[in-house]
Amino acid sequence: MGWIGWIILGALAGLVAKAIMKESGGLLKNIILGIVGGVIGGWLVELLGGSGVNGFNIYSFIVAVIGAIGLIWIARVFRREQA
Repeated sequence: MGWIGWIILGALAGLVAKAIMKESGGLLKNIILGIVGGVIGGWLVELLGGSGVNGFNIYSFIVAVIGAIGLIWIARVFRREQA
């Protein structure tokens, strides 16, 4: 998957994850959240014996959304500890 595919998949995955977790932010945050979530989600799925993000498809999208949700959750945990 090329870099344009990563940006599109990341933006969509970040948008869905932010809607599920009721998080705020703009398009750039969506893209970054989705791409990093895809990397983290793919890595975790591979650790569990599955295949990670492997292209522009529904499976990769779901893995990216799950990774982005996990990333939002971790960020919230750290924000609560600092407050």
